[in-house]
Amino acid sequence: MGIEWQELWSWVRRRKISASLFVAITLSVGILIGSIISGRALATRAEAPNGATLLAIPDPVTMSSAFSAISKSVGPAVVNISTTQVIERPKGGRGPHDYNDPFGDFFDHFFKAPDNAPDAERSLGSGVIVGGKGFILTNDHVIDGATKIQVSLQGDPSHYNARVIGTDKDTDLAVIQIDAGHDLPVAKLGNSDGVQVGDWVLAFGSPFGLNSTVTAGIVSAKDRSNLGRQFQRFIQTDAAINPGNSGGPLVAMDGEVIGINSAIYTGSRGFEGVGFALPSNTVISVYNQLVTKGKVTRGSIGVTFQEDNSNNPVLMRELGAPYGIVIERIEPGSPADKAGLKAGDVITNVNGQPVHTGADLVTPIAQTPIGDSVQIRYVRNMQPKDVTLTVADRSKLFPQSAQDDDGEPGQTEEPGQYGLHAEDLTPELAQKLGMGKLIGVVVTEVEPASFAEDAGFLRGDVITEINHVPVSSMSDYRAQVAKLKPGQDVLFKVARRSDRDTALILFLAGQIPSSQ
Repeated sequence: MGIEWQELWSWVRRRKISASLFVAITLSVGILIGSIISGRALATRAEAPNGATLLAIPDPVTMSSAFSAISKSVGPAVVNISTTQVIERPKGGRGPHDYNDPFGDFFDHFFKAPDNAPDAERSLGSGVIVGGKGFILTNDHVIDGATKIQVSLQGDPSHYNARVIGTDKDTDLAVIQIDAGHDLPVAKLGNSDGVQVGDWVLAFGSPFGLNSTVTAGIVSAKDRSNLGRQFQRFIQTDAAINPGNSGGPLVAMDGEVIGINSAIYTGSRGFEGVGFALPSNTVISVYNQLVTKGKVTRGSIGVTFQEDNSNNPVLMRELGAPYGIVIERIEPGSPADKAGLKAGDVITNVNGQPVHTGADLVTPIAQTPIGDSVQIRYVRNMQPKDVTLTVADRSKLFPQSAQDDDGEPGQTEEPGQYGLHAEDLTPELAQKLGMGKLIGVVVTEVEPASFAEDAGFLRGDVITEINHVPVSSMSDYRAQVAKLKPGQDVLFKVARRSDRDTALILFLAGQIPSSQ
């Protein structure tokens, strides 16, 4: 009996457990069905009489906050700059500035003066506070020629008069200062050497006078040169930059300023996807000199050169150098002149570092303190030579001079060959071209898409040698050209008039095409 009773009790327990599970499952299903029905009822209640479902405002969702965090951090240090310039407008003209520059808009003189103030021109730009005592970085062209500079801060209705601390036209940078009477937000400058193509960046400024504007993009190229002045090598970005952004900061994703927005490449005076900012490392160097000395001093050895000709293997072979920069002209009395360097020498190393581009030559010398020495290696007549030079003040070796475009070559010419038209350089024509007593033949025309154009010839060039053979007349020229064969390397020694009425010595090289 005892065993039968235990079996019966075990059976009853199992039945109770099964019943409990059944009840629990039933309740769960009921709750789920109730929720669905309730939701349908709510949806039904959110319908318009015509059956349209009404829209509801959802709960706020936290989006990516990186851009907004940077904007909140850097934005207060970005300022709007307005300038007034008293000018004399020519009668019947557009004003003192035209807009035919193919490089586009450098953002100066954005808004014309109103009709009732014909003697004043107003412009807008941007800047960024980088010093706690109101020191502001901007572009020189934003404040150039201004008789009055006013700065407005984010969230502050006041306008503060600014004074110029210093400017540097070679980099288009300027430092101004305001006295706001209270502490100001300051942006931190970063190291632009760490910037990589593809990095996200934000551009701050006041495009078209719209204060506190932020645009986003990426770094689309680095070390972009040959767009402005010699010491301008830009960070390129596709962040939208427009007139008024000039002088504002370009900011990396760590919140540090890695550039000062300076220019755009455009045919319409508006943004077309390509903007340029001066790297922060250049900015820092210029800023430190401007706030301590009021000007920027750069070293020089007194040479003018052909830019980036290491990429021409024919030229380097003919001059006997593995790479380097070819000297066009030596400034009289300069360190290079005193050391015996000559036009046509190829500089291959500065302080033991190879020179492949103009920047490789200029940058280390420009950064050398005046009076210190640099080690130069160069090639002459295919032989390497070393020399030590004492660096001089560039501003004294290369003073600003007016450009003179007078003087065009004559029109009597020979039939062209390889796209090159030339004639005898008479004494009268040499004087007109500013070539002094130079002997050779003058280029009168360069045909488009020809060998001559590819080699880099310009109208007014004077050819003095072909393949190291002197050319003093058209008969010499014809004789040497007749010797050229398809596929042959050829080297031309050329004199070209500079903007200071002096002759620069260039070497143009190429390979004769198989057909003309």
